[in-house]
Amino acid sequence: MAFKSLSRSPVLRAAACWLGAQYIRFVWLTGRWRVDGANHPEKLLAEGRPFVVAFWHGRLLMLPKAWPYPARFQMVISQHADGELISRTVGILGIGTLAGSTSRGAASVLRGMVRTLLDGGCVGITPDGPRGPRMRAAPGAVQAARLAGAPILPLAYACRPIRLAGSWDRMLIPLPFGRGIVRWGEPLDIPRDADVDAETRKLEDRLNALAAALDDELGLPQIKPGAPDMAKGRA
Repeated sequence: MAFKSLSRSPVLRAAACWLGAQYIRFVWLTGRWRVDGANHPEKLLAEGRPFVVAFWHGRLLMLPKAWPYPARFQMVISQHADGELISRTVGILGIGTLAGSTSRGAASVLRGMVRTLLDGGCVGITPDGPRGPRMRAAPGAVQAARLAGAPILPLAYACRPIRLAGSWDRMLIPLPFGRGIVRWGEPLDIPRDADVDAETRKLEDRLNALAAALDDELGLPQIKPGAPDMAKGRA
């Protein structure tokens, strides 16, 4: 009922998004945060090479703070009601959005991703969004990178103390005055003749390894991927 009321009220939606953005800023400012692997995006940006940033849906909350760069950056956000809230929240933090998802408007959002990359912008996407299975990659990120000739950079964060949401993605909700690590993985280059399924599995493995290493370093419980959903036909 609370979410229905929120989704129907423009005033409540605006207030929730503003509060969410201020909470992210507060957690970042009061915490001891470390960014690892920033040389990867910095090198690509210095070379004028746009790229795809891939991160799990459950670890998107603090990742807008991992983008201090002046380069244009847009996140793919679903067209569901909760996607609108995320879009408006990250917009307050200076991140643009591309409306769409791997399950709704897939062809349209793929075109938008490729167009943004070819125009020199960078694109962020949650390969398991908007509804899972958790930590199982759909091929959209790989398809966009292949068509645009752009690399993919895996990205993850972990922190403590945290709360784990009971949602499908087990979203990490960091608490203020904690310790956190944001980590960029090495670029994954996607050839034009790449096997999309094989490269998607490689991306999934890299993202899961990145998340597991961070959780292990901070002594957090390991979050397991959801069961593969072979019948979903996700794009």
